[in-house]
Amino acid sequence: MAALPTITDVRLTPILIADPPLLNLSGVHQPYTPRLIVEVLTSSGVSGLGETYGDSVYSEQAAALSRDLIGVSIGAVNTVAGLGRGADALLDGAPAASGLRGALTTDKVRSSVVSAFEVAVLDALGRHLGVPVHTLLGGAVRDRVEYSGYLFYKWAEHPDEGVPGDDWGAALDPAAVVAQARKFQAYGGFRSFKLKGGVRPPEEEIAAVRALAVEFPAAPLRLDPNGGWSLKTALRVAEELSGTIEYLEDPTAGLDDMAEVHRRTGIPLATNMIVTSFEEVGPAFERDAVQIVLSDHHFWGGLLATRDLAAVCRTWGRGLSMHSNTHLGVSLAAMTHVAATVSDLRYACDTHYPWQSEDVITERFRFTDGAIEVPRTPGLGVELDRDALARLHERWKALPRYRNRDDVAAMRRVDPAYAVATGPKF
Repeated sequence: MAALPTITDVRLTPILIADPPLLNLSGVHQPYTPRLIVEVLTSSGVSGLGETYGDSVYSEQAAALSRDLIGVSIGAVNTVAGLGRGADALLDGAPAASGLRGALTTDKVRSSVVSAFEVAVLDALGRHLGVPVHTLLGGAVRDRVEYSGYLFYKWAEHPDEGVPGDDWGAALDPAAVVAQARKFQAYGGFRSFKLKGGVRPPEEEIAAVRALAVEFPAAPLRLDPNGGWSLKTALRVAEELSGTIEYLEDPTAGLDDMAEVHRRTGIPLATNMIVTSFEEVGPAFERDAVQIVLSDHHFWGGLLATRDLAAVCRTWGRGLSMHSNTHLGVSLAAMTHVAATVSDLRYACDTHYPWQSEDVITERFRFTDGAIEVPRTPGLGVELDRDALARLHERWKALPRYRNRDDVAAMRRVDPAYAVATGPKF
């Protein structure tokens, strides 16, 4: 058998993609969000694509680790996933990691970087062999992957001068949240909905969920305040929404409080904040603080690690779904491939993709009945639009103020005294 191609070059392209003024516990999304596009070139001429966070700390780590990829076989996926593995440490002075997954550590940054490398290598390997990435992961067990309509409280427009508006409009009360959900249904036929909470007083968010339940009586619903509630508030919301929502996501920040909410209310709890590494699985499951882990191949270090996480959850009898942060089509393709291989994926996955309606670097994905057809073409099944990539890279060069996502700073442009609460917000 002929040897597999080796990696001869790695191209890293930081870009800025448009993001609406979506509100969350930390503040509001900036007009533009950084992403990093990875390309691996091989000795056979085949290339592969990956995508991850583009903030400076990730881009710097990617530049450092990419040198170790040169000469590596595209079949050595485990070698790629292990790049840079070593001592973990808190990054002093660093903000919370993108996606509100707790304090930023060196290993969390490393995992998010190697996830893009691993995806790019799997894409190249699939293209070389003529098979989809999901075949390399063991094979698809479904033809479609369902995604949830990801609802946000939002402003009508950004306060920054010269930033174009969007067609979604403002959403600051229950009626507007329902209207937003109708737009999601028209956009892609979404059949389940998740509301990003921790923004309005809890009684208003309860009212919004109840309004969604009236408008979409058959739709599974979720509410995610990113750990912004006290135990008392989390218990009250769980009791009031029991029987109305599919699960609460990170209603409070601590393991013990999460366990107490589940023990006293029986409501299923999901997380993408307190379980984002394998070291965090045992304590959460032993306390019965988490019933559903929201995987994210960026957080966990790639697609193979996501498969490992699925096996751990299956062993413990826990559910699995998929978290999302601001992303483009390369990440959505990777999410779809790995989700297609997880047999017991019982919950629709999250995706921000509809919010990034203006900026695309691959052919646009289409949702039908809230789902994406699993690609059957070699690799990830996406091709890079180099003109679009170049435009978004030029934006990155022209707007250095947005190269690091900072929802707090974005909110302070409207409210200079704004500060994230040191304890529960509500």
